[in-house]
Amino acid sequence: MSSKYYFTEVDKNAQSVYCYHNLMGETYIEPHTHEKDQFIYTEGGVVYVKTDSCTYYLPARHYMWIPAGVKHSIYPSSTEVIMRNLYFPIGTNTGSFYKREGIYPANNLVMELLLFTKKWKGDIIKSQEQQYAIVNALKVLLAQTVPQSLPLELPQPSDGRLINIIEYLTNNINKEHFLPELASSFRMTDKSLYRLFKKDLGMSFIRYYTQLRVFKSLEYLMNPDYTISEIAHMVGYNSLPTFSTTFSKIMGKRPSEYRKSNEIYLEP
Repeated sequence: MSSKYYFTEVDKNAQSVYCYHNLMGETYIEPHTHEKDQFIYTEGGVVYVKTDSCTYYLPARHYMWIPAGVKHSIYPSSTEVIMRNLYFPIGTNTGSFYKREGIYPANNLVMELLLFTKKWKGDIIKSQEQQYAIVNALKVLLAQTVPQSLPLELPQPSDGRLINIIEYLTNNINKEHFLPELASSFRMTDKSLYRLFKKDLGMSFIRYYTQLRVFKSLEYLMNPDYTISEIAHMVGYNSLPTFSTTFSKIMGKRPSEYRKSNEIYLEP
């Protein structure tokens, strides 16, 4: 089947649940929308999901819910990433969970149901009673097992100056940056740069920069060749304890715990 299945096949049957697993090898999936809600689960790396307003960082062993009609593009961190997709018809009695984008950890119940679906491809229709019951149970389970989405997104800048500054921060993530020096480099005062972050992104410089560093480290943590101390330096931290504490506050677990929990579970 063509790698462009998400343009041609997903919405052909409006009533089906469409399955597509083992999507590997693509480094960029261009912006598109669906008439169905999308469940995307990943292993083996980080997947960047970009919408008009945010860039989401979907780490291994997590899933993202993308409501129908939300324009998005997808950037796997490497060709080794495994993505598993289920596309659901829009329900008539769905709760607020299904109406908003969000990233959630995949618990054991979700993982077990995914095991049933991992070799399925294409449309699952109601007449396929056993298969349809499993994917429908998975959808119902999602809203009942997670209290709220994880804060794993960063807003997209609209101001041209901030676009350039964030590109610079991203490209020089291995160095530690401070607001006054950064502002001076871009011929701004620190107060004006602080206000620009708050106005355009709705968050402070330090919050944005801290999350950017931690989210980038998620990708590095998938590579066993790097020690956690090396990764701390790769995202601009001179202190391993500071990096570990900051990572824990955002991700809910220490880098070493995160690394251990992200081995491949659903093999192709």
